[in-house]
Amino acid sequence: MPDDRAQLLRELHDAHGPALFRYVARLTRDYSFAQDVVQESLLRAWRRPALLEQTGEAARAWLFTVARNLVIDDRRSARFAHEITTEDLPEASVPDDTETVLDKWLLSDALLSLSVEHRTTVVSAYYLGRSVAEIARNENIPEGTVRSRMHYALRALRLALQERGVTQ
Repeated sequence: MPDDRAQLLRELHDAHGPALFRYVARLTRDYSFAQDVVQESLLRAWRRPALLEQTGEAARAWLFTVARNLVIDDRRSARFAHEITTEDLPEASVPDDTETVLDKWLLSDALLSLSVEHRTTVVSAYYLGRSVAEIARNENIPEGTVRSRMHYALRALRLALQERGVTQ
């Protein structure tokens, strides 16, 4: 039975939905509201199984009447009566950078807890984008030492962030 009702509703929508949408859109000049009204009208038809089985013109007349009444009810509502239109748009919202600032502060604090050698290696690699070979040349140390420092620096940084409640 529900499948039969669903098929009847699809047929009702296919037959009358576009015309009903055009009618409501002409009444309201608001396409999103017109879509809502069409959807609500069809939902009310779904709740009346006897209507789904009526002839095309009777169902069409019922749908248009329901849609018209929904538009009238909306226009009489307090929401519509108190709605004010204006040409001046309010100021654009500004994104909240608080979380980014806090993340930077926590990371800076955690970096300061590292030794100078470890901090230099991490900053050179991740902030300055230098390769292991470039860091080794700049610091005058072997590449293996750079890799070792990077490994231990990242472990110490993870531990420092855990102590601050940032990671698990």
